[in-house]
Amino acid sequence: MLEVNPGSLYGTRARPLPVAGATAVERILVVEDDRAVQKALRRLFESEGFKVEVCGDGSLAVETFRSFAPAAIVLDLRLPNMSGREICQEVKQHAPTTPIIVLSAASDVSDKVLLLELGADDYVTKPFSPRELLARVRAALRRNARSGVGDVFVFGAVTVDFIKMEITREGQPVALTAQEFKTLKFMAQNPDRVISRDELLNEVWGYQNYPSTRTVDNHILKLRQKLEKDPANPAHFRTVHGMGYKFVR
Repeated sequence: MLEVNPGSLYGTRARPLPVAGATAVERILVVEDDRAVQKALRRLFESEGFKVEVCGDGSLAVETFRSFAPAAIVLDLRLPNMSGREICQEVKQHAPTTPIIVLSAASDVSDKVLLLELGADDYVTKPFSPRELLARVRAALRRNARSGVGDVFVFGAVTVDFIKMEITREGQPVALTAQEFKTLKFMAQNPDRVISRDELLNEVWGYQNYPSTRTVDNHILKLRQKLEKDPANPAHFRTVHGMGYKFVR
């Protein structure tokens, strides 16, 4: 059970901050079975101009997600009928760019790694600061709102439809994981610029204490294998030795 300090949410009513990357019509889906926490999170996000849908059941959460496509999801791991991990997988299969901020009482690093590999955008351990959670949701929305590529993006023999979340290479469909897709999108938004491993971790994974930058190397390797004509001599996902990577269209 989450230890909520009601005073931290209600005792001092701070003036709502401007919502960067969010509008009053954007909806947050809160997936949490504790009624006190549901109420607290609804009040927190509504005070900042969001519309909030709350689900306390895993299966219902998936149905709700499919019905209105939220701007972001705040997801507890321990839920009836369907685990938070399963929900994360389901959401990212259908909408890889939808931000998911995970709530969990677990503090083991391996849990964080697993959730981030499944596509979660950030991870907050209970009990947490409501303002910190709000800041992380905003940061995830800002990352997701960045523009710079059209709905359909073409490079080499690869065509990416960012709306349908579909990728083809030489006319054949290519399957990417949620994190591979987000890595590709961020690099496509930043062509011809050297991007460090730390920047990729922070901007794509949204988690500044990710265990190892080797995670980035592994994802770039997978993108080369799936999308480059000659993965051993990449034309698009290039290494800049000692600095990071650069995407060349």
